[in-house]
Amino acid sequence: MNILITGAKGFVGKNLVENLKNIKDGKNKTYPGLVIDEIFEYDIDSTPAELTEFTKKADFVFNLAGVNRPKTEEEFMSGNFGFASELLDLLKKNSNYCPIMLSSSLQATLIGRYDGEYGRSKKAGEDLFFEYAKDTGAKVLVYRFPNLFGKWCRPNYNSAVATFCNNIANDLPIQVNDPSVELELLYIDDLVDEMILALLGKEHHCEFDGINTVLKENGKFCAVPRTHSVTLGEIVELLEKFKNQSNTLIMPEIPYDSFEKKLYSTYLSYLPKEKVSFPLKMNVDDRGSFTELLKTEKCGQFSVNISKPGITKGQHWHNTKWEFFIVVSGHGLIEQRKIGTDEVLTFEVSGDKIEAVHMLPGFTHNIINLSDTENLVTVMWANEQFDQNKPDTFFEVVK
Repeated sequence: MNILITGAKGFVGKNLVENLKNIKDGKNKTYPGLVIDEIFEYDIDSTPAELTEFTKKADFVFNLAGVNRPKTEEEFMSGNFGFASELLDLLKKNSNYCPIMLSSSLQATLIGRYDGEYGRSKKAGEDLFFEYAKDTGAKVLVYRFPNLFGKWCRPNYNSAVATFCNNIANDLPIQVNDPSVELELLYIDDLVDEMILALLGKEHHCEFDGINTVLKENGKFCAVPRTHSVTLGEIVELLEKFKNQSNTLIMPEIPYDSFEKKLYSTYLSYLPKEKVSFPLKMNVDDRGSFTELLKTEKCGQFSVNISKPGITKGQHWHNTKWEFFIVVSGHGLIEQRKIGTDEVLTFEVSGDKIEAVHMLPGFTHNIINLSDTENLVTVMWANEQFDQNKPDTFFEVVK
């Protein structure tokens, strides 16, 4: 299959192109049966001759080209409607009636705040595509996108999320006039997944009830089934938590497929080099060191413990807290004794055979570096964050 992408260097185009390359090169095997031969990338610096040639060979067209921030309002119509006309005329001229997708916008509904020149230009493009389908019998897929966000989105352009992520990551000011304003947001990876499904003929269809998308099997329009409704205030609050993570070490909840997960990935893509890494506080003494790595809101914390040769650490027990000890380098011995008994459990551990050992509640425990020359490195997880006011940690030697 040969695929033509107009607007290939834009936010959506770049994400789509790179993911299609992964499929073409065999790096992504998620879509069995999809074979990509050529990816034709067309953008503002391409030539008319290239577009003519691409429209001859294409088996599927993604028309993502468009104008979002023109110098004059007249450019909306020429950039959105005008180019669409040129593209469809070339396909007709070349007798190529392959499926074609149009990137439109919710603003094409022309309802309320969406009633403007940009929306009218998008609506004109939609009408043009539907008329083209009627005249030629070609399959036309018209998507009305809500607000988009994700990596590589240009800040201070047409995405509040991109601007907020960029500015907060780079310690720049942001302006929120009304935190209660709600946005419908579509994540770029969800959009790319849908576009690849469209290549396979598995696109989702819909109709519109005002600006609300109503999925419908035989709907006139197409839609990505997964979007997120979030207020500006909620977005900013989350981004401030993400920014403070290097100080608090607390990772907010980021459930699978959640908006929080997608926003965090987006935020990270805007970090400047000097914030990509950050120091951790090492608690160092003559026995080695102990460093907290990461804390979670509800699932405890991770740490790393380094013991010098011959050193024993631990010698304490917990009522309710429990831990995993995972030796990743060196050779050691873990001992656990049930409080009030002489019963001792022993576990010889090594970085050559990585395993997780439970530290049991009600058992005093230690970890001994058996090497005379090498440090013992242990990754530790505790089921709760350490609370200085209620440490639940009591000294008692194992034996």
